[in-house]
Amino acid sequence: MVHWIKKLVSAFNRKGGLFVFLRAQCSSQMASVIDFVVTVLVVQCFALYYVYASFLGSLCGGVFNCIVNYKWTFRANHCKVKYVALKYTSVWIGSILLNTYGTYAFTESLRSIPWVKNTLSLYFSDFFIVPKIIVSLLVGFFWNYQLQRIYVYRDRNIKKYFLKK
Repeated sequence: MVHWIKKLVSAFNRKGGLFVFLRAQCSSQMASVIDFVVTVLVVQCFALYYVYASFLGSLCGGVFNCIVNYKWTFRANHCKVKYVALKYTSVWIGSILLNTYGTYAFTESLRSIPWVKNTLSLYFSDFFIVPKIIVSLLVGFFWNYQLQRIYVYRDRNIKKYFLKK
């Protein structure tokens, strides 16, 4: 049994394709935990408005995600760190904007529906958590993973896009 588990873990760490997707999802979930913990702690401990707390959570989760994806998920050691950082930052800004605005828009939309507001407020003291979860899943799959896989962790010379000779 132990040999089978070691073999499975080894395959998970080594192979591409579906395994890269699964590693990306694992990395994303760890970053999301950091994001949510920071967000909730900032709201609860410092009584900061949830939109700003969501931004801070996304910031912390994003830094963690970039490091894990570079070292483990995409194994981008062949890419220069400064180029990965630049490309990741461009994707990350879009992610933060989508997460922050999406959480705000979805939360406020749900608050305008009385029966939803009453039902969710019975189960959650911080109403914005439910929309934040939904928005972060959508942004994570349709924005972050796709752009990181295709653009960020590929060894491409981006100087030609940003600098003219």
